[in-house]
This record gives sequence, structure tokens and C-alpha cells, in this order.
Amino acid sequence: MKWQRKITTALERHAGLRIERVSKTSGPAAKPVVPAKKAADASFRPPADPEADRLLRAPVFVISPVRSGSTLLRSMLNSHPDLHAPHELHVRRLSVDFGTSLAEKAMDALGHNKADLEHLLWDRVLHRELVRSGKRYVVDKTPANAFAYERLAACWPDARFVFLLRHPASIATSWHEASPDRRTPEEAAKDALRYMKAVERARKALPGLTVRYEELTADPERTLRGICDFLAIAWEPAMLNYGTPEVVTKGLGDWKDKIRSGQVQPGRELPGPEEVPDVLKGMARTWGYLP
Repeated sequence: MKWQRKITTALERHAGLRIERVSKTSGPAAKPVVPAKKAADASFRPPADPEADRLLRAPVFVISPVRSGSTLLRSMLNSHPDLHAPHELHVRRLSVDFGTSLAEKAMDALGHNKADLEHLLWDRVLHRELVRSGKRYVVDKTPANAFAYERLAACWPDARFVFLLRHPASIATSWHEASPDRRTPEEAAKDALRYMKAVERARKALPGLTVRYEELTADPERTLRGICDFLAIAWEPAMLNYGTPEVVTKGLGDWKDKIRSGQVQPGRELPGPEEVPDVLKGMARTWGYLP
């Protein structure tokens, strides 16, 4: 009708509104499409300019499952005058965000994606720890690093890797005993196996030195000498007497009773083949604990 067209024209001209008839055959009004947020570039790569992009030189990463003796090894390595091995740092969990598209564009103009910036942050945190210690090399032994070995190797192309193994059944038993109210023995075995598989993937992909918890406790000097040779540093006898028992045993879990006057004692007996859960037998064979 003429008067309806006049009203529609006036509304469109003065208020920016337009009235249209909805077809009787049309369905429900479609929901407006909201553009998805652009995912930050999570790809990682080696530093474009290692000399400018990295302060840290030749960091050492102990790649190990949980409850494998990594805290014991960390304490021994930290007693070397050239090695600073702090508590677990979890630097791979540190992340950055652009905040705005302008910041993202600015960083892109500088040649940085999100992963590049995170690597700069990780490097700075570890380097600060090393500088404050006054030593030459930093050692990080966070077990969860096993799940990020590719990224660690990309972040620090000159990194050295020490793979620490332990009998899978012993790991699972210790993991259960650490929190019996949180996980059953079966759950502990399955959960610990995730770490073991990640460690094995890292061993296959990266060059490094493999050591065993059982060898470390049975013959610590020989094992530590091997690590020193691998890291191209001098052997240090103080690694066998690495502080007071009160300090050393704190947080060492089920192997704290293996330390007497700063000396490492042999660990618990290995489980028999019949004591190895079925879910762990494959890994026990891969690591040479079962025929």
C-alpha cells in the first residue's frame, strides 16, 4: 500500500531502518555468523638468529618419567661446580599472548610468531636462574618435558639430553605410593605409562645419553662419570656427597631412605617378571627389564 511505502521510506531515510515482509515459506531466521577468533600461530621453529635470540648456551634436559629418580639425579648434578639444577621449572607451560591484533601485526613485522616469543621467554627465565647461580650450564629435570621434547630441541638446537630410565613396575608402584588416595595401582600404571611412552619417543628422536636409576644407585660414581663425559665437564667427587641428608632427602619420596650421610645407597630390589602388570610388560621389554 502507498502509505506503507511512505512510512518505510521515511524510516529508512531518517532512522536508518528498513521494514521488509518475511516470506511465509521462509524458515526461522538464521543466526548471525560470528567470525571465529584467529588462532595464534602455534608452530614452533629454531631461532632465526641463535646468537641474538638465545642467551642460554647448551642447556641440559633430564628427560624421565615420574618417580624415576630424577630428583635424586638433579641433586647430584647440582653439586657439580659447573651445573645449576634447580627444582622443576615447567617453563614449557609459560605462554604469551598478543592481546591485540596490532601487537600481533607488529610482532609479525619483526618476524616473530607466538611460539618464537614464548621461546624468548623460556630462554630468559632459565638464563636468569643460571646467571644468579654463577655456574656454566643449567639443568632442567621436569618430567613433563618428555611431552615437549620436539619443542625443547627446536628452542635450543644446542641442548643436551640425558634420558633417565627405571624399571616400569617400580615407577608405577612408586607413583601409586606417592598418592594412594588419588590413584589405584592399576591407574598408576596406566598414568605412568604415558610418561614412559613420551620418554621413549624422545629417545628415538633425539641424540643423548641414557642412564638407569638402578645403575645410579648401585654405582653412582661410574654413572655420574659417564654423565660428566657426555657433558664434556670434569668429574667432581663432590657429586657423591651432595649436601646434608636433611636437605637432600626432602622431596625425594620413596628413595629418601637410600641416602646416608649424603651417600647414595642401592635402591629397592627389582620386581620379578610375575610382578610386572600386563600393561607395562611391553615397555619393560623395550627398556630391557624383561626378556
